[in-house]
Amino acid sequence: MNLTDKKVKLGILLPTRGLLLKGEQPVNMERIFELTETVEKAGLDSVWVGDSLVAKPRMEPLSVLGALAARTTRVRLGTAVLLPALRHPVLLAQTLNTVDLISGGRLVIGAGVGGVFNDDQKREWAAAGVASKGRGRRFEEIIEIVQGLGLGKPFDFHGRNFNLDSPLMRPVPANDEGIPFLLATHYRAKSQAQIRRAARLGAGIISISDTPDEYAQVIQKVNETASELGRDPSSMEKAFHITVNMDCDLKKAEADAVEWLTGYYGSDIWGTRWGPFGGPERVADRIAEYVKAGVGTVVVRFASFHPEEQLEIFLEQVAPAYA
Repeated sequence: MNLTDKKVKLGILLPTRGLLLKGEQPVNMERIFELTETVEKAGLDSVWVGDSLVAKPRMEPLSVLGALAARTTRVRLGTAVLLPALRHPVLLAQTLNTVDLISGGRLVIGAGVGGVFNDDQKREWAAAGVASKGRGRRFEEIIEIVQGLGLGKPFDFHGRNFNLDSPLMRPVPANDEGIPFLLATHYRAKSQAQIRRAARLGAGIISISDTPDEYAQVIQKVNETASELGRDPSSMEKAFHITVNMDCDLKKAEADAVEWLTGYYGSDIWGTRWGPFGGPERVADRIAEYVKAGVGTVVVRFASFHPEEQLEIFLEQVAPAYA
């Protein structure tokens, strides 16, 4: 089975947090490597990792992607999503450009502002020494700085949060167009700032909890705004992050997913917006709904303590429909 020539790009979110939820910490990253190698051999488009410091502890995403870059030759390597506002932009630019160079230009960065919806998230900003207030503006400045430092020439920037006097960054991204940033853009946020930010700065957009109909409306708004700004909206990648658990026993799939999601977030925060759970045909049908809505890249996360089994089912019973 080879899925290189497909109607939609399929990616897998690797369990860099999931492996830490139950039992002892793994002694190494071998399971992550093996999952990634399986994805690459199957011909899928990409592997992705999430981000958090202390709110949802996990392996540091860019270190992981650097390691995966050295173990793979074809798959794109992405974050879903990175939280740039927790980092300093110059150090972030150097790290991103280095990982991109190691991978030969395969890095793609899904990026979000980050929330303060609960005490764990508030403690995360405090632990990073970053004020959560004004994080949206900080996020935009960081994206602009990272992109500017990737141009290969001295870059000046004077903003509300950062001031740079012509630093020259090396290395630069492997591709002339730079590292693509897919900016988190959600229907339920009801944020025109998100829409405009993505249309102005993003190589595309990414979301996680919207329904297909909701995300279609987000895509339309981003496309319209990008056109107003003189950009070609068809050049922008539209990605969606779907959370599934596949088992023909629906109750078993739901129980496994809820236990996993509760451990991951501390509670089942979005209820029925996750899923689908159950037989693989339900997952294939749901992906088809997102593709019809305009999604070009589907990032699949397994809400399961058995990601290897889930990946096997996905490759055998879901992915071939999109070959």
